[in-house]
Amino acid sequence: ELEFGPVRKKFCRFCVEKAKGIDYKDIKKIEKCVNDRYKILSRKFSGSCARHQRKLSNAIKLARYLALMPYVRT
Repeated sequence: ELEFGPVRKKFCRFCVEKAKGIDYKDIKKIEKCVNDRYKILSRKFSGSCARHQRKLSNAIKLARYLALMPYVRT
């Protein structure tokens, strides 16, 4: 049998910070929720709650549209 130790509970970093909204101009915070190919991470991997995941994906899409963030890695 394989044992990996105790499982850590994931938490929403935006709920912990008590963020009102997610700003599309805050690229440093947004980039933590995309992988190295700039794909949006799912809730399972990012650890964010459903409400903040929806706001996060909209912020990422808006930042991409305004050319603040690339769509894919070149």
